[in-house]
Amino acid sequence: MTDETSDTKSAQHKKRMQGIKEKVDQRIENAQEERGLIIVITGNGKGKSTSGFGTIARAVGHGLNAAVVQYIKGTWACGERNLLENAGVRFEVMGTGFTWNTQDKEQDIAAAQKVWQRSKELLKDNSIDVILFDELTYMLSYKYIDLDEVIEALKNRPVNQHVIITGRGCHRSIIELADTVSEVQSIKHAFNDGVKAQKGIDW
Repeated sequence: MTDETSDTKSAQHKKRMQGIKEKVDQRIENAQEERGLIIVITGNGKGKSTSGFGTIARAVGHGLNAAVVQYIKGTWACGERNLLENAGVRFEVMGTGFTWNTQDKEQDIAAAQKVWQRSKELLKDNSIDVILFDELTYMLSYKYIDLDEVIEALKNRPVNQHVIITGRGCHRSIIELADTVSEVQSIKHAFNDGVKAQKGIDW
């Protein structure tokens, strides 16, 4: 490649990058509204809760007050909780585990309703900047919690409060209400090949 050809390609690259930068700068300039967001992380792939907890960790790192509500959680250890509680994050845990383990629908509904009441308190608390509702989508799919009540509470929360909702099969009404929605797709999963869930990686 001659120096002249190299200079031409370099100039073309610079021109393309300048065009991209101008578009990005314009989008940043146009995005000036500041308010609490509803973020949904759904889909069948691994990483939904991990993403939610990562956002909570980021928020705490910036000095924000955060809370986590875990809707499908048993008595097993939770690495994220071990870390984040020490950083001042409030945790509310349903504590019954997966519904196929309890095999007691009434017990599951009662536990879900109890934690939902605490969730509503958090959604009224101006001192909480970010809330993670981990696996909330299942409670709506199973109809353990009333969808309209959840939507009303989300709409009436403090204006600058952020909410993250994780879980498969998120209801379309929650997706429509949300500001940001990400769908995690599964390409491969070690569990399907007989590899057990491992500490520090899966829980």
